[in-house]
Amino acid sequence: MATVQAVMGNLTAADRRILTAVNTFGSSLSFLGSGFIVLCYLLFKDLRKFSFKLVFFLALSDMLCSFFGIIGDPSKGFFCYAQGYTTHFFCVASFLWTTTIAFTLHRTVVRHKTDVEDLEPMFHLYVWGTSVVVTVIRSIANEHAHISRLGTWCWAQTGRTGKAIHFITFYAPLWGAILFNGITYFQVIRMLNNATRMAVGMSERGYQFDSRSDLKALNRWGYYPLILIGSWFFGTINRIHDFVEPDHKIFWLSLLDVGMAALMGLFNSIAYGLNSSVRRALYERLDLLPDSFRRWFPKGLRSRGQQQESELVALKDQDQHDGQV
Repeated sequence: MATVQAVMGNLTAADRRILTAVNTFGSSLSFLGSGFIVLCYLLFKDLRKFSFKLVFFLALSDMLCSFFGIIGDPSKGFFCYAQGYTTHFFCVASFLWTTTIAFTLHRTVVRHKTDVEDLEPMFHLYVWGTSVVVTVIRSIANEHAHISRLGTWCWAQTGRTGKAIHFITFYAPLWGAILFNGITYFQVIRMLNNATRMAVGMSERGYQFDSRSDLKALNRWGYYPLILIGSWFFGTINRIHDFVEPDHKIFWLSLLDVGMAALMGLFNSIAYGLNSSVRRALYERLDLLPDSFRRWFPKGLRSRGQQQESELVALKDQDQHDGQV
């Protein structure tokens, strides 16, 4: 992971082994979680809608970021640098894809636009292009004389200039994405709350809100920005502390830094990927299994999958009705 490359200095061998184990365990969970979402998208054709396509690219970025975070420190220097570049690139791409999801929701719900699918090429240019630019900038600005391979991670920067560039090319766009997502989801939730109150007041028979499912969706979107905050808050504090006091490492802070960052892919796969559409697609395939296997799965999975559509599809239907009123 991008954050673990600078936390190993001045720690004991036992501390480094613990951090290595925590990173491997967390990254493995993230790899499995994001890989599951990628597999669902590839196997189930009914999931290949534009809204879930963005989730697919988010999960793909998380999966590759986790994979390169797991493989450790290769024996050859070239592959060591390659690992550092790839982890930085795919971690940046991951949180940038969350901004495209937030932008899509905002453009559909708040601005009442239906052209989001036409913007897919721009999304790819924005995500992959920005990821390449910040990775190249960090590579060029690195003080290669101060690069070391600490523990099981590559591309660890020990010079002050390199640390500053790392902060600018990773944590600055990260917190910019967090701020953008927070503002965007606040506006989306406020818009839907107002629409809900208006619909209840009008008491239309032909168009009624399922208040429980709407409330659940609103609460879920409110947690999306918290995923990035929770995953990278301790890493940000650790980077600032390391810049101010480079000779004094705080083990518990490094542990939280490495552990929470490694779990980002798992958090994203649960929040963004395991929606009602995925659950419904899974249960439809479970119908093909014998009853002896199906009874091990939650009974409520079928009813939820049959009754609920994906959040973005429901939003489009709601927006079309608002335009007709």
